[in-house]
This record gives sequence, C-alpha cells and structure tokens, in this order.
Amino acid sequence: MTKTVHHWIGGKPVEGASDRWGPVTDPATGAVTARVALASAGEVDAAVAAARDAYATWGTSSLAQRTAVLFRFRALLDAHRDEIAALITAEHGKVHSDALGEVARGLEIVELACGITTQLKGELSTQVSSRVDVASIRQPVGVVAGITPFNFPAMVPMWMFPLAVACGNTFVLKPSEKAPSPSLRLAELLAEAGLPDGVFNVVQGDRDAVEALLTHPGVDAVSFVGSTPVARYVHTTATAHGKRVQALGGAKNHMLVLPDADLDAAADAAVSAAYGSAGERCMAISAVVAVGATGDALVERIRERAEKIKVGPGSDPASEMGPLITADHRDKVASYVTGAAADGCEAVLDGTGLTVDGHENGHWMGPSLLDRVPATARAYRDEIFGPVLCVLRADTYEEGVALINASPYGNGTAIFTRDGGAARRFQLEVEAGMVGVNVPIPVPVGYHSFGGWKDSLFGDHHVYGTDGIRFYTRGKVVTTRWPDPSEAPAGVDLGFPRSH
Repeated sequence: MTKTVHHWIGGKPVEGASDRWGPVTDPATGAVTARVALASAGEVDAAVAAARDAYATWGTSSLAQRTAVLFRFRALLDAHRDEIAALITAEHGKVHSDALGEVARGLEIVELACGITTQLKGELSTQVSSRVDVASIRQPVGVVAGITPFNFPAMVPMWMFPLAVACGNTFVLKPSEKAPSPSLRLAELLAEAGLPDGVFNVVQGDRDAVEALLTHPGVDAVSFVGSTPVARYVHTTATAHGKRVQALGGAKNHMLVLPDADLDAAADAAVSAAYGSAGERCMAISAVVAVGATGDALVERIRERAEKIKVGPGSDPASEMGPLITADHRDKVASYVTGAAADGCEAVLDGTGLTVDGHENGHWMGPSLLDRVPATARAYRDEIFGPVLCVLRADTYEEGVALINASPYGNGTAIFTRDGGAARRFQLEVEAGMVGVNVPIPVPVGYHSFGGWKDSLFGDHHVYGTDGIRFYTRGKVVTTRWPDPSEAPAGVDLGFPRSH
C-alpha cells in the first residue's frame, strides 16, 4: 500500500476520522495500491457545513470573480491533463489515450462555465402596465451534492461542479471509492486557481456517505450518475427530503443497422463503441440490431475487428483496451457470456479466458460477441457494463424500432443508413434522449445537454448545457412600479390586479 486517500474539506485535505477504509486497486495487476477513507456522517456534516458557510459569500459574488477563477482552473486543467489521465488509468484501468479523452470532454464543460455570464442573463419587460416593469432573474440554489461513478472519475464530476459553482452554488462531491484520486487533484487545482475555501469539497466514502448527503438538511440539490436501481433510489430519497434532484441511470444502447448501410463503417463503429473503455461506459453500444439480410455479413466484420483488439495495461501505449474495474465485476460480466448458450445465444467470441502475460492477476476479459440474441436473454435484458456486444436480428425497420422502444432504458441510440428519410423518421420515432445518425456514441457537445429517457433518467433536468444551468439555478420574477411624483394615490382596490 503506497498511499492513503483522504477528504478535501474547507479548502484543505482532511484525514479520515473514522476507522473505516476501502481498498483502491490497480485493475491491471489486481494489487491494492492505496486505501481510501470512508466518510462517517460527521465528516459529511463537516463538508456540508463548509459549503454552507462558503455559500454566504460565494452565492453573492460577482460573475467576474467566478469566471476569473474558472479561467485559471481551465488553464491549470489543460496543463495537468496528462497527470490526471495517469491517475484515471491507475485506478480505473482505461488506456491512457481514453483517459485523456475523458479529461478533454470535462474541459469542454469548464469552458462552458467560463462563459456563464451570457447564460445567466435575465429578461426585462418594460411598461407591462402603467409604469410597471417585470424582470426574470436566475439565482443559485445553494449547496449541491454530486455523487459520481467509477467509470469517469474526472469527466462526470466536471459535468457538474463547473456549472454549479459558476452559477454561484457551493459543491460537495462524493466520488466513487474505487477511483478516488482524480477528484482530489481537481480540488487542488481549483484551490490553486483561487477558488475560495469551502466552495468545493470532496468526501470519500461508500453508501453511508451517500445516505448522509441525500438526507442532509444543509444540501439543497443532488446530481447523480450511476446505475438505474441506485438512480431511482437517489431520486426517491432526496426528493422526499425536499431536494432538487437529477439522477442519471443505466442504459442499454442500441445501434440499428439498415440494409443500405456501409457495413464496414458500421462494424468499425460497433467495435469502437462496444469495446472502448472495456465497455464500462453508460453510452457504450451494447446491442446491435441488424435489419434484413445484413446480419451475417455484419457479424463477421465485427468478429474480424474485435478479435484483433490488443488488451493490456492502460499504461502500455500498445494497449487498446484495458481491464475491468474489479475482479468481482469481471466475473459478473463473464457470467453473461458463459451463460449465453442456455439463453439461446450464439457465442461468436468468448473473451472470458483471457490472460495478459506479466499481469496474470489483473481483471481481464477480452471482447465478447453474442449473435442471434433473443430479447428474453439475460445478456440483452441487463446492463452488463463490460465488453459484451449482443447482436439481434429484425426483419424490418419497424420491427427494429419496436424492439428498441420496448427496452426500459432510453439513454442513447444510433442508426446506420444512407437513407436520409429513414434517418429522419428514426430520430423522431425512437424513444431515447440522445440519437446518433451514423454516429455510434452520440454524446452531445458541452453546450447541448446530456440525458436519457425512461429508466435512464429520474428528474426533469439533463446534465450540463442549458438544462444543467437551469438545474443549478432557481427562477425569480420581480414586478416593479415606481409611481410618478405628481400622481395621486390610487387608493384601496380589492379587485384582482389588471394590466392597464
């Protein structure tokens, strides 16, 4: 064990006061490389109190002050992107190039937050009645808690806190205990950028810390990204305690391939989207729906590409796909492949027996491909969150869309076709929050919003973009009347006010 990962409260590192610790593992070796403090309710109290104290001044600070800090943070983040990517690889396992991409996508939201001045402009209507003006303004909500997953330990927090603090809120982050270090490095860079103490805090921990945040009277809003069962619980619990909540859940993202599609391009896209980051992405393509006679040729193209993927440590530049986050998760993912035949699936590629020389204890699993998967199969029904791609067959476009829409998830989806009419019809008919046309992972750019439908989202707001700004602010309408000095008093009027 080489280090201990603590909290960040009130602008400085704080050692864990409880006796509870969790292991931090290098997924490529299986070795425990650190221990992380698991916060008690008292430590959550301290973080929320620090955020509440800081809100008294940060919530009324000028936009110029906030954006100056964010511009400095953006420069520091850019300068340290390699370092942060290395922390991600060490604790999550994804290859370094993928980790760099994660930092870059988080940087997009920081840049959006740097321009918050134009996003928070209010509205003014003058002379709505005689000498009466009406203004609409937006104000921060207060203390925001962010609860984020292991698979994007830098990007997902940056989907939240830059906009939250730009809008004048203070923030308490509870990152995944499986990949805790990137959040602390972000906290250090924010402090170096001049963010006042207490505006951004980090409490490491497990379910106990989450429960404390969801029920804490000092927390005004909760942003969450994770699995659907937990997202549903977060939304139900936090709203019952009077909090504003956005909770993004799981996914089963489909890719519909029509007979006129470029099959080589579709196969490239399916392999990239299914096996990137070992499938541990909420926007990974996990189900391909092949329409008509395309199935056999498409499956063969996917197989040819998938079996050539170089699996190895994320720190090795030659690696294209890294390990899974834990041995338990690897075993769970593998069970979908080993049990596929019993569910009526054909295992075209079985990556469950993969080992990597010199890293035999790593959490390895190779790309796996299941064909002719029934809609009743466990591998299709569940969110696997690993390098397992299911191929389903449909006779027609209508049958394919009906299959997609029958899924309880509605995060992202894609269509591959050369037919503009079919693509337009698909984007209107499919029941998902993010749609790609010949784009396999349709993650929106920062100035649009990210979020799904159905069991992929609980709450009314997506993250970042316009929805993110609206989530982190509350609307207020101010009606003003300044009577003319020469005007006689209007007197008492018990009638309903009217504009005139």
